[in-house]
Amino acid sequence: MQVRISRPAPYLLCATALFAAITLGAAPRASAADGLAGHDSQAPVDYAADRIELQDKQQRVMLSGNVDITQADLRLRTARALVSYTNAGEMKIQRIDATGDVTVTRGQEIANGDVGTYDFNRRVITLVGHVTLHRGKDVLNGARLVIDLNTNLASVDGRGTGPGAGLSPNSGGGRVSGTFAVPKKGQ
Repeated sequence: MQVRISRPAPYLLCATALFAAITLGAAPRASAADGLAGHDSQAPVDYAADRIELQDKQQRVMLSGNVDITQADLRLRTARALVSYTNAGEMKIQRIDATGDVTVTRGQEIANGDVGTYDFNRRVITLVGHVTLHRGKDVLNGARLVIDLNTNLASVDGRGTGPGAGLSPNSGGGRVSGTFAVPKKGQ
């Protein structure tokens, strides 16, 4: 079953220059913002899942089993998602809460986390728990990734939310870590 809802959806992640800005304090190059500007945030949002339950009184849709949400070239895959909406004549997405191995992709950019939230009103994407961000050969690891789509700025925190969060061996013990590809000699 597929549900199609028209509402601007967030676009994903910043380029390698922004990764460096987050971890090294450098200013991002203009090309980082240029890559984000190409996403069609007015495109319809498409859903597919093994099971979709419309809870109209609560104004939400529960998706479970191989959830696949797309908008233009942005894609979210997860085990479960709760889509909250308003219904004043037409359904308008307010928020998507995803749980269970959340993967968000756009082009070469891939972000993974245990849970994810897309707040359409604030235009903020948040991934929490064992976060990994890939762009080409560059990798960034942390416990929480917040992407502000209004400013095109992202921040990574080594500590998750709540007591003891972000302190597991896979989260870097409260630190952000990563690997940046280095050009070969002569390139």
